[in-house]
Parts: sequence; C-alpha cells; structure tokens
Amino acid sequence: MSENKVPSGIDRIVGQRLRWRRRELKLTQEQLGEELGLTFQQVQKYEKGVNRISAGRLFEMASALTVPITYFYEGVDDLLETVPAMMTVHEADAPPSLPVIDGEAMELVTAFQKIGDASLRRSLLDTIRAAAASFEKSTDS
Repeated sequence: MSENKVPSGIDRIVGQRLRWRRRELKLTQEQLGEELGLTFQQVQKYEKGVNRISAGRLFEMASALTVPITYFYEGVDDLLETVPAMMTVHEADAPPSLPVIDGEAMELVTAFQKIGDASLRRSLLDTIRAAAASFEKSTDS
C-alpha cells in the first residue's frame, strides 16, 4: 500500500463522525450500506478508520446522512492538537487512540447539537470544561 493510501488520524475522526451521525439517525450499518450501495462490513471499516473514504464517497455519505460535508471535519484541528499520536498510521503500527465515546457521551453530543442558542451552548461547554478540570485536579492529588 502506498504511503498516501494509508489511513491517518483524520480518517479515524471522519469515521467516528460517520458513526455518530448514523447512530443519531438510528440507522444500522446495514441500512446505511444499502443506501450507499455498500456492505455493512465496508461501512464498519469506514467507521473504524481502517479504510479511507474518497471525496466522492464522503459527499454521498453526507447527502445520505443529511449533513454538510464539513460536519465530518468540525473540531478536527483541536482533536489533532490534543491527540498528537494521530499522525499517519503504518500498517504494522497499532491504530491511534481516540477518546472513547460511549453511549452516554453520544447522547450528550446529540442533545448539545440540538441547542440553537450559541450563548447557552458556550455556557454549558464552559461549565463542563470547569467540572472536568476540577475532577482532573482532584484525581492528581
């Protein structure tokens, strides 16, 4: 496999966003695959970031999931800064570790995205960051 075709951290983030949106719409991998003319295994590989998603396929996915293509890249710069191990993945390397997103975190993200008031969203985010920082300090002691 040539160097430019090896999945990277961006591929994993895009795959995670694909999974979030599919689950938000309560679609199975099989249902999304049928919509896109793919097998559920291929959808699964895209979601895990094992296979890269071409520009054309990403456009089709965005349309099927009713999101702008930019949805898949929102906040990527911040994630790449906080997880520096997310550089190019080589076949022999272990996959880069992403923050684990459990069902409860998915619900939080989904509910947060439904809040239309930018000021309220910012306030909630500040509150959550403060709580997380406080928790980190208490566990370091």
